[in-house]
Amino acid sequence: MSVIAIDGTFASGKGTLGKALAKHYGFTYLDTGKLYRAVGYAVLEAGLDPADAGAAAQAAQDLDVEVLSNPILKSGDVAVAASKVAVHSQVRAALLKFQRDFAHDDVGAVLDGRDIGTVICPHAQVKLYVDAEPKERARRRHTELTGYGEDITYETVLAQLAERDHRDKTRKEAPLIPADDAHLIDTTHLGIEAVLSAAIKITDAILAMRQESIL
Repeated sequence: MSVIAIDGTFASGKGTLGKALAKHYGFTYLDTGKLYRAVGYAVLEAGLDPADAGAAAQAAQDLDVEVLSNPILKSGDVAVAASKVAVHSQVRAALLKFQRDFAHDDVGAVLDGRDIGTVICPHAQVKLYVDAEPKERARRRHTELTGYGEDITYETVLAQLAERDHRDKTRKEAPLIPADDAHLIDTTHLGIEAVLSAAIKITDAILAMRQESIL
């Protein structure tokens, strides 16, 4: 069983990379951010505040995984709510077991998020940390949101991204930081094919070394 842990900043391309790597290796794939977006969405739908730890914890405990396929989870408001509920330790604890159980898939698993290599799967065979310059990430996110029909300016997206980066990197519980043994990939000036190629090269080398050590 092999686990590929992908962490990184918002809109850096880690989700696209995660899906592509899972397809390449025939592994299962989990976008862990969707779990937090689902919790944030549930809190919003209940008319409650994502900053309310109790409400967020209850939503995490009652999480219906069927909602993970709902396109509404891609919206800007839900993304902001996800970042807010993710700071609560009760929410993270409620979702921890689900993520670790997923990672134990016999065929291999790819998980992407913000604390996969540091907290969820600290013993993952391959750890990647994906990042890009803020202006480029904001451009990508703005294109995505307007493609969904949302009326939002690039400046607003950039401001929201800066706020989210700060919240993700400074929260007490599982802050966004690269694992000590993570391989860094800067996607600022790279297309998905180049990013995927770099990740496969890293992954193949690590898995080959692991196989040699077993033999």
